[in-house]
Amino acid sequence: MKSFGYVRARTTDDALHSFVSLPDARFLGGGTNLVDLMKLGVESPGTLIDVSGLPLDTVGELPGGALRVGATVRNSDLAAHPAVCRSRPVLAQALLSGASGQLRNVATTGGNLLQRTRCPYFQDTGQPCNKREPGSGCAAVEGVNRDHAILGHSAHCVATHPSDMAVALAALDAEVELIGPGGGRTVPVADFHRLPGDRPEQDTVIRPGELITSVVLPAASAGLPSAYRKARDRSSYAFALVSVAAVLAVGDDGLIRYARLCFGGVAHRPWRAVTAEALLVGAPADESTFLRAAEAELAAAEPLSGNAFKVELARNLAVDTLAGLADRR
Repeated sequence: MKSFGYVRARTTDDALHSFVSLPDARFLGGGTNLVDLMKLGVESPGTLIDVSGLPLDTVGELPGGALRVGATVRNSDLAAHPAVCRSRPVLAQALLSGASGQLRNVATTGGNLLQRTRCPYFQDTGQPCNKREPGSGCAAVEGVNRDHAILGHSAHCVATHPSDMAVALAALDAEVELIGPGGGRTVPVADFHRLPGDRPEQDTVIRPGELITSVVLPAASAGLPSAYRKARDRSSYAFALVSVAAVLAVGDDGLIRYARLCFGGVAHRPWRAVTAEALLVGAPADESTFLRAAEAELAAAEPLSGNAFKVELARNLAVDTLAGLADRR
């Protein structure tokens, strides 16, 4: 076992100061991903700064109908929160489709956003992986890549982002609130995770020493029909082959007045389907519209040797999810 230091932060300022002053420090929330990676030898922080005790564990309703979710709110608590269940079912469904009840009781909102890929080549220190060791290569490109990306990948990395929650948050236009040595800032969830490019080791746009303090869910999509669907190899405890988060509002004239669509399991980040959304708004809420929009979004797909099936799966899942929401008007 490799030794490491441990600090329990009492305040946000305490956490930020500890990060700057301690070598190779990492923030620790629930630890459901980071601790696993430490056991595998993928991560080896010099010090863990435990932020689970910070006063960031509440969900607050803001004026106008927005919600602010603290970074240390547990996934189980967020999924069961009345304001989420009532007004944003897509988020509750996404949270409940991830991991097991025991893990959801420990995992945090901030940690969920920061979890790393479950690519087996990344988790196996005996395999080349540019995300784990830049410049070593990507074994998945020519290897077993059934679970890997079909959109936005590069020659350097074809891994997918594993979060269910982040896909729903992107569809809800949520924003991540951060604080760090340079002060506070806000980043849309849809822009928080990166495509791999030639820097696959950098998962997000978070800067060194920055800490997620909360996630804000805007009021615009509150109360609109929404849903999360997940296709996977077994009915529980499995990451998505493809997932879809959708928000859809249809007017009395049968035309779509609001549409948000995001795919999971297909890219290095939650894939916000902006091309599809543009085709949906103002169009009739029927299957031909949904099919045309999904196909336009997936026209950019570049399947690997083992995952061409994901294109059809993503298309069909999106069409079926949107059609289900249209029926609720």
